Amino acid sequence: MPNPRLATRYAKSLIDLSIEKDQLEKVFADMQWLQAVCKSNPDFVNLLRSPIIKSDTKKKILTAITTGNIGELTASFNALLITKGRESNLPEIVNAFIASYKEHKNIQTIKLTTAAPISDALKNSIVEQVKKSAGFQNVEVEEKVDAGLIGGFVLQIGDKLVDASIAYDLRAIAKQFENNDFIYKVK
Repeated sequence: MPNPRLATRYAKSLIDLSIEKDQLEKVFADMQWLQAVCKSNPDFVNLLRSPIIKSDTKKKILTAITTGNIGELTASFNALLITKGRESNLPEIVNAFIASYKEHKNIQTIKLTTAAPISDALKNSIVEQVKKSAGFQNVEVEEKVDAGLIGGFVLQIGDKLVDASIAYDLRAIAKQFENNDFIYKVK
């Protein structure tokens, strides 16, 4: 069961500890690696959430998977999660850590969806325009290609959405035809 408050608390504790130990960047890299493992392998997440598998078995499996890929601080944190019975929350904690890290470093994430892949020059131009208009210092771009847009782009910055796609324009035109006020309605 998702528990965002718990995930945020554990993530905040890990960020504070990693800052104290001067290992924030290393732990962030570890969390990105763990996030990629959780996203690419649903069986791993199911293993962590399984009430049937004993905690010592989970600890052995997690250690075998992560040895050589994550640092000592992150490995100790994972062991603590298993000891406390919170290993099922690891994917949420990882996501909360990454979000807290970006907030700590003042990194804004924008989501850019286009109908076709775009060039780096065009992407950089969009990033510079966003920085200038929104006043952001650091911007990270998540790109996605969706042929259903037909053309144009959709840009999401936080809770703001700019839909400059042809699919949006076509839906707007279709809606005008449905509510055609120029045709007299005969009863």
